[in-house]
Amino acid sequence: MHIVDAQIHIWTGHKPVNPNHRQVLDYTAEDVLKEMDAAGVNAAVIHPPGWDPNANALAITAARKYPQRLAILAHFPLDKPVGRAELERMKKEPGMLGLRFALLQPHQSRWLIDGSLDWLWKAAEEAGMPVALLGDNLLDAINTIAPRHPRLKLIIDHFGRPDKTWSNLTALCAVAKYPNVALKATGAPGYSAEPYPHRDIHGHIRKLYDAFGPERMFWGTDITRMPITWKQCVTMFTEELSWLSAKDKELIMGGALCKWLGWKLSA
Repeated sequence: MHIVDAQIHIWTGHKPVNPNHRQVLDYTAEDVLKEMDAAGVNAAVIHPPGWDPNANALAITAARKYPQRLAILAHFPLDKPVGRAELERMKKEPGMLGLRFALLQPHQSRWLIDGSLDWLWKAAEEAGMPVALLGDNLLDAINTIAPRHPRLKLIIDHFGRPDKTWSNLTALCAVAKYPNVALKATGAPGYSAEPYPHRDIHGHIRKLYDAFGPERMFWGTDITRMPITWKQCVTMFTEELSWLSAKDKELIMGGALCKWLGWKLSA
């Protein structure tokens, strides 16, 4: 089984502003690959973090150097609209498979629903670039964006960032009705109130599996903020979710993500 992590960060020269991430100045591609090898993870998608202003360039360098191990969902400032031509240019960069925006600042709280980013959905759809999203009002936004832009592949980050009670579960399952919407099952241990294997959230994951199916559910870690090892993040899905079939695991643990993003990895 080819295991592909749907979300990691790498950075240099800056500590994460989020205290839940490892408070180190550098976490490089080589650091990542060493840990991936130890955990049996074959490849991963880099999400350049906002706390390192050089993160996009760092990710491109890593993807160029390790094209069968690392790819990218990039970001850019959203204060000035760009068009299809600029996104087409970005697509030509090594490892560039799509975009990811975490709209978590107070001034961004309504951007997903007030029309501020209508230009982005149009440009990304025209350029054929999937977009992963995290932020306030996300599920409400999906109900508008997905049907208006049926050729735009959307990815909901981190289970829609649930609280400890998973109060968003019903609304999250509901947006699975849109075939152009997928779910990143990333960071699961961070949303559990129990130790490994985090059985208190297995039922939530099962409901989301039933809603999205294995073709639109992507395993991953966001490893630098996980309370358990990378290997345990793997085995939580491959060994502890007994209702997943062998085919389900092949899809959820990497196959479906690569197909959604168009990442052609060697077998």
